[in-house]
Amino acid sequence: MLIGGLQKTTLLDFPGKVSALVFTVGCNFTCPYCHNGDLVLGRQDPLSNEAVFDFLAQRKNVLQGVVISGGEPTLHEDLPGFCAKIKSLGYSVKLDTNGSRPEMLAAVLHSKLVDYVALDIKADPAHYPREIAPEAVGQDILRTLEIVQTSGVVHELRLPCVAPFITADNLPTILGRLSRTKASIFLQEVRLKQVLHPQFFITQGRALTREEIEKLAFQGHALGYQCLVR
Repeated sequence: MLIGGLQKTTLLDFPGKVSALVFTVGCNFTCPYCHNGDLVLGRQDPLSNEAVFDFLAQRKNVLQGVVISGGEPTLHEDLPGFCAKIKSLGYSVKLDTNGSRPEMLAAVLHSKLVDYVALDIKADPAHYPREIAPEAVGQDILRTLEIVQTSGVVHELRLPCVAPFITADNLPTILGRLSRTKASIFLQEVRLKQVLHPQFFITQGRALTREEIEKLAFQGHALGYQCLVR
């Protein structure tokens, strides 16, 4: 695993658990609002896997979980082994993913190597724009949704609220793609600091305001979905 960062303690990223947060290097998406550009572009000096596991072994009496985020963790073929070693230390594992590699997600879920999944839905899942996904990934995202929703594993769906990707006009279509979910749908406020493509927000896009996001949540509730503002 190429690991670009380690946050030693977080109370926010794994619901109900004091956790460490591991960031993997590399991503196949180019979300303009991404705040982990150095990870996406591989500019971070990698940490050794041994250093991460040594830290986790020393902190077993304090931490309860490990969050694997990125970048995009499912791009790494050794993700199952990495998760298995974390599990062997007694930790619960949460995986943050963009949903573009359903086969890898299915593998770690089938092997019971992941206890919680956070799946980002960045636009209409069937039609991600090129600003987000340079290659067509619609079928992969929809397959990932099916895998997560039928896995029995606790999961959440996260919608970063940036126009024109997520708006009041396209929210019904997006939620319609999630029609089978019983998970919480988090509408996330995006802060535009150190983003991957600042020019995008000069010429095309903008982050929705808190008030606009709350209106989206109300709209979602009216359509029968459990939408929460984060």
